Formats: sequence, C-alpha cells, structure tokens
Amino acid sequence: MSTIDARNVDFYYGNFHTLKNINLEVQKSEVVALIGPSGCGKSTFLRLLNRMNDLIDGVSITGTILINGLDIYATSVRVDELRKEVGMVFQKPNPFPKSIFDNVAYGLRVNGVKDKALIEQRVEESLKSAALWGEVKEKMKKSAFALSLGQQQRLCIARALAVKPKVILMDEPASALDPISTTKIEDLIHELKQDYTIVIVTHNMQQASRVSDKTAYFYLGELIEYDKTTTIFTNPQKLSTQNYITGRFG
Repeated sequence: MSTIDARNVDFYYGNFHTLKNINLEVQKSEVVALIGPSGCGKSTFLRLLNRMNDLIDGVSITGTILINGLDIYATSVRVDELRKEVGMVFQKPNPFPKSIFDNVAYGLRVNGVKDKALIEQRVEESLKSAALWGEVKEKMKKSAFALSLGQQQRLCIARALAVKPKVILMDEPASALDPISTTKIEDLIHELKQDYTIVIVTHNMQQASRVSDKTAYFYLGELIEYDKTTTIFTNPQKLSTQNYITGRFG
C-alpha cells in the first residue's frame, strides 16, 4: 500500500482552480521532489498533505488523499492527530523563542507526554537523527536563536521528528541556507529516508536530482509528469518537462 495516494484532486482558492485533477502515489521510504516554476501549485499540493490550506478562507478540495490508507479529509479526522503523523519543515527556519531543548520537546509536551526521562530521551534521539546533537549537546538551555540558520533548520527537523511522524514534508528547506548547510540538509534527507517518507518542494533542480527517488513536474496547476528522477532528468516524456529541465523557461 502506498504511504500517500492522491486521487483526482482538484483544489480551489475561491473560484480560482489552483490544482487540476492531481493523481500521485508515494511509496514508503521514498523521497519525492515536486518541481516546477513559481506559482505552479507544488507548495499548495504539499500543504494539502497535512491540511495546512485549511487555515485559508474560501478554499475547497475535491477528490481523495489517503495517507497510510486513511482519507485525511474525512470529517472524522482530527487535524492535530494528522499533523503528528505528517510533519512539516518550512522554507525559513522557524524555531520558537525557547531553549534548544524546549523547541524539540514542544510537540511531545503539547501531546501530553509528561515523563521527563522519556522527553529527554526523545529530544536526544531527534537531535541525533537531525545530525545536530554533537553541535548542541553542551548548550541545550541556550536560545534556539543563538544557532546559525543551518542549525536552526536542522533543529526544526528535529522538532518535527520528535513526535515520530510517518511522513515529512519539506517546503524548500534549504533555499535560505548557504551551500555547506544545504549539503548537510541533503545528507540528512538521505539518512532520514530509511525511516520516513519524504516529500520535498524545491526550485533547485540539482537538489531534486541529488536527493529524490521520484520527481513530479507541476505546471499551471497540473501534474505534467511523474516518474523516477533519473527518467525525468535524462529522458522526460513531455516536451514541457524537457523545456523546464533544460532551462528554456521557468
């Protein structure tokens, strides 16, 4: 069974038809990159996967999105429970104005975990998984804002991991970072895919080719082509994909 299965998904901002009949499956432990020019719908689609678009007035969706077999838009679904399963990392690091420790522990506490030893263990595990533990273990009480941008982004990844999601969504997670921090995030994605299914929006095609197993090319709200990343970048079936990949537009 696919981890993510979007079937005949249409999405509207008011009367504007933003996403048109999207069909896309993601298997367990795959990294899927969503690429395409600005405004093509890739971030909008990503946000459908944990219902972030619910926060916008006047939007509507038709079709079905299943995550681990659950219809995430069913009326019985609690959005807070869904977001435990589907973590999100944003374009700009967004640590809370708290200590490094409290940032990572936040989701656990909000979800009612009171066991101090368990919280400490999970914080350490998450920071190790985010390749940050060695850099911060001596300064856990310091403000998260004392970290570099690259470290802050890995802290946000650790925060997402602490509640043990099944899926991690990343919306251009390295676009605000320098090349060395970007490499660390990309290396981290390779590590994390052993345990998580990852969907990443990126405008950086070299990054998409480096980190993903499959690539989906969006254009004007449509999913034009979806295939193995090597196929998309070396032998795309659609002229529109080829023109975008080769830099003729976008």
